[in-house]
Amino acid sequence: MDLTGKSVVMIIAPENFRDEELLDTKEVLEDHGVDVTVASKNVEKATGSLGAEVDVDKDIIDVKVNDYDAVVFVGGPGTNIYFNDETALGIARDFYELGKITAAICIAPVILANAGVLDGKKATVFPSGKDDIMSRGADYTGEQVTQDGKVITGNGPAAARNFGELIAKELSRE
Repeated sequence: MDLTGKSVVMIIAPENFRDEELLDTKEVLEDHGVDVTVASKNVEKATGSLGAEVDVDKDIIDVKVNDYDAVVFVGGPGTNIYFNDETALGIARDFYELGKITAAICIAPVILANAGVLDGKKATVFPSGKDDIMSRGADYTGEQVTQDGKVITGNGPAAARNFGELIAKELSRE
């Protein structure tokens, strides 16, 4: 599946994002020809919880929804920096309201829930986030990866490749 011309912004915590959730998902998307931009908050380099150092292409404050076909929020211990971050919540809402692919993995679906995106939607999340998303109206599936319309969620690092493939598949429909 050739997705040349499609673009995705992946949003990671400045530190303690989950390495595989960024790197494996990004690799799957790039293998299909997707242009991936990595965004974070106030850093030029971000560090994963397992030690990966990645260059940050853009600050989240500069993310323009119309420049991308999809947004992916990456999980990991540092992700809670975005749970109540107005910029991150606004990005999630804007992608969703424009009918674009809005994805999150591990604990990051809590960002989507807090943005109101998961209300009435089937979704999965890392087990510790189950109550958080359910309290915001999500229908928790417990699956490794769940898709409900343009909303795609994954439950953790082991889901990263399948999560990436599901995003690619949805991009191919557009």
